[in-house]
Amino acid sequence: MSMKQENTENKNEVKLTFTVEKEKFEEAIQEIYKESAKYFNIPGFRKGKAPYKIVERYYGANIFYEDAFNKLAPEVYDEEIKESKLEIVSHPKIDIVQMEKGKELIFTAIVNTKPDFKLGKYKGIELEKPEHKVSDEEVEHELTHMADHNSRMVTVDDRACKKDDLVTIDFDGSVDGVPFDGGKAENYDLTLGSNTFIPGFEDQVIGMKIDEEKDVVVTFPEDYFEAKLAGKEATFKVKLHSIKYKEMPKIDDEFAKDVSEFDTLADLKKDIKKKKQEEHDHMAEHELEDKAVLAVCDNTEIDIPEGMIDAEIDNQVDQVSQRLQYQGMKLDQYLKLVGQTEKELRDSFREGAKQNVKSSLVLEKIIEVEKIKPDEKFVKEKLEEMAKQYNHDVEELSKNDNLKEYLEKSSKNELAVKFIIDNAKITTAKPAKADKAETKKEEKSDSKKATKKK
Repeated sequence: MSMKQENTENKNEVKLTFTVEKEKFEEAIQEIYKESAKYFNIPGFRKGKAPYKIVERYYGANIFYEDAFNKLAPEVYDEEIKESKLEIVSHPKIDIVQMEKGKELIFTAIVNTKPDFKLGKYKGIELEKPEHKVSDEEVEHELTHMADHNSRMVTVDDRACKKDDLVTIDFDGSVDGVPFDGGKAENYDLTLGSNTFIPGFEDQVIGMKIDEEKDVVVTFPEDYFEAKLAGKEATFKVKLHSIKYKEMPKIDDEFAKDVSEFDTLADLKKDIKKKKQEEHDHMAEHELEDKAVLAVCDNTEIDIPEGMIDAEIDNQVDQVSQRLQYQGMKLDQYLKLVGQTEKELRDSFREGAKQNVKSSLVLEKIIEVEKIKPDEKFVKEKLEEMAKQYNHDVEELSKNDNLKEYLEKSSKNELAVKFIIDNAKITTAKPAKADKAETKKEEKSDSKKATKKK
């Protein structure tokens, strides 16, 4: 078993040629035969009992070649790459050169290797730290959210339903008199104005009274994800059973006592503002970190292999696919719903993927140059944070080598970013969001200063 390496015309790309002894290839074929023999049904033999030679003669000499290759090639590839210590950063493009009985198995793999580059300026860079002040509107919004959480639903029976009411309805939909899947439900709760139904449905329910029945006629959107319903007119027989509305509590001192440990609304507002400011400060720190990495990336030239970018795009598409699965939807269904092809989705990720790869390479280089290595205590603290966040046992997590490797890598990156910031020239930016009252005070103060100068 051997591997030959040669450069291609493209930078950071190599062609690897793997040669596997004929005996090893034959051994893989025999293993596949033993694993799959039970599926062969050949006249004159009991199912799964036909000898290899008979199966080969009956189905053709190459019947096991593909499976044998798929079993053998990854093992050969991984072993040879590990031994060569090549830093491969892309999925291999495999091509079979020779795959015949009684001969060596020969295949090639074209791969991208990690690019070598010179790190640009990363010490003494100029950074502007953002500052976000909490506005009165944010505090009021949080109070409204708290009030909403402590609201109660009140049943009404002396009026027609209106927007924002919660109604309970039965509906039975049909297109051209034929019912369709998902078009029928009983005792369904619907908030009018939520726009969760087909456009026009909720508008026609508004105004109905308890026990009233009505035909609601709507048209499915042209881009509806169910192609057979797209653009079709549907009739829903709707019956309204109940009407409720949300009664919000009055936001005053009594409200503050009910929902918090504070006796006055003023004290509750101060606490909300304090906590919001802590969130904003945390957000500003993250923004500064992003700016720091981006600044070093801008100072550094890297010829990033396309395979590396494609691998990052694959990762992002997989993440989208997993999130959709949690919601009960497949990627192809989502793409159909939003009117997008997979290529268009991948293209939309390209610039972000390229930046992610460059950031990763830059941080890796800083870690190497500055010999950054987190101590055991730092990694242990990260492990404890994760255990607490996901309610797991620390000792159990510490036995997971893959997790420990991930935490060590992320810790190195975190320390590399900290290194850039610690060695940067930082100024504070003007608040992105200022409290109106604070803004007026600042303007008044500036006006007084100007008057005194005169």
